[in-house]
Amino acid sequence: MNAEDIKKFKESGVISAKALLFGAKMIKSGVKVIDVCDAVEEKIRTLGGQPAFPAQVSRNEIAAHYCPEQDDETVFCEGDLVKLDCGTHVDGYVSDTATTVNLGDYAELLKASKEALDVAVKMARPGTKTSEIGRAIQETIQKYNFSPVKNLSGHGIGLYTVHASPSIPNFNNGGSETLKEGQSIAIEPFATNGAGLIHESGEPTVFMQEARKGVRNQFARDLLKDIETYNGLPFTTRWLSRKHGVGKTRFGLRELLNAGIIKGYPSLPDVGKGFVSQAEHSVLVFDKPIIITKLLED
Repeated sequence: MNAEDIKKFKESGVISAKALLFGAKMIKSGVKVIDVCDAVEEKIRTLGGQPAFPAQVSRNEIAAHYCPEQDDETVFCEGDLVKLDCGTHVDGYVSDTATTVNLGDYAELLKASKEALDVAVKMARPGTKTSEIGRAIQETIQKYNFSPVKNLSGHGIGLYTVHASPSIPNFNNGGSETLKEGQSIAIEPFATNGAGLIHESGEPTVFMQEARKGVRNQFARDLLKDIETYNGLPFTTRWLSRKHGVGKTRFGLRELLNAGIIKGYPSLPDVGKGFVSQAEHSVLVFDKPIIITKLLED
């Protein structure tokens, strides 16, 4: 990783951090979920970046991947536990960050994920085993008598890449993989008062292109022209339906799914319906880790 790479990652990270803070302040009882997502994505663009993936707002037992369609009327309610996850790319350099907003009585659950993140990012140095980071996350969350979500993990980030190796587990998986100097990673502890395992549920509204090949259906071809402009990064239904219409978009996406050109990512609730908190930073791995999504005033 050279100086220009570091500069671009830092630019991306600052935009993500500012957009996350902006969105988190909007999350109040009675506010529409879709309004927060739209505002966060527009904030990223206003600050000079592009969304690396659709802003996602996952409530209560849903850990991740809830992304509203354009006609979604869901509002935040008193008692909600709200995860806001957003990402930016600047010239392809991706950053990824998340926080949890407490509209109920979940202060300890928030502390568990946030403290686990604070501990983990300090360990993001060359030679550190990813399993040791997982152990630290697990022990911190269990100290609060909660469970880490074991089948969600942190991940590498890169040029037009949101999910890459290495995987950063949220528990001690016993693995021997070590971090290397110059890697860019996202660390994201999830804490829950539920089962500590998530599953896929419902129809996806987040997708990613997996293959490049032709398709006969005209609706699908029209969508594909837009999808290819995302450079392999995730996108959401409402980005397309606002341009192409709801019916055409749903039909075209179904065709692209059936052809294996795109893959869908449904919402991820805890299997025990426990509530989930999340905290996430993007980090550059050096002897002194660089937390690119941490604002100076944090």
